[in-house]
Amino acid sequence: MTWRKRIFDLFFASLLVIILGPILIWLICYLLIKEGRPLFYVAERMKGPKTPFNLWKLRTMTVVDEDSGVSGAHKASRVTETGAWLRRKRLDEFPQLWNILKGDLSFVGPRPPLREYVERFPDLYAKVLESRPGVTGLATIRFHKHEDRLLSRCETPEETDDIYCRICVPRKARLDLIYQRHQSTCYDFELVFQTIGNLFRRSKAGNRS
Repeated sequence: MTWRKRIFDLFFASLLVIILGPILIWLICYLLIKEGRPLFYVAERMKGPKTPFNLWKLRTMTVVDEDSGVSGAHKASRVTETGAWLRRKRLDEFPQLWNILKGDLSFVGPRPPLREYVERFPDLYAKVLESRPGVTGLATIRFHKHEDRLLSRCETPEETDDIYCRICVPRKARLDLIYQRHQSTCYDFELVFQTIGNLFRRSKAGNRS
């Protein structure tokens, strides 16, 4: 990560903590009353081929003893009503500001993968993870909706894993590597604003439905 990118992340993460801090506190109190503990979902992700970290989110699913792989339709029944709303607005990702401040994440970059996929596709992720993982990125903007549609049709863990490995991993990696070749502060600004625009459009669509 370049020093310019790190300064970009630290400045805007600190600014958002000040601006959004009261909203996050309200969300935590609401979740405590509505859903109870645990309030946060903390899961291992990879920021380098051999470097794990704990990714923080607001909890959106019921808790189970064991959980692995990406979310397909076989996990849909575990998403709470409040969790579904948080996911639509991407409010569940507020706690990742802590990951940005710590240096685990950047605002813009590839989404941090699970260890199991990094180990299954070591050559691919060795290239992708040359960029610091991010909260949003080119692959998130261009492929997230399509990925959701594909995985929402998968009714078993095996089907979800097959679709994710066969279709999602290579397509997202291709977009992540395009971002890597063109990364700059201006491009990061552009992708952040595209993300914000998508969130507003999604919010308006949700209000009309």
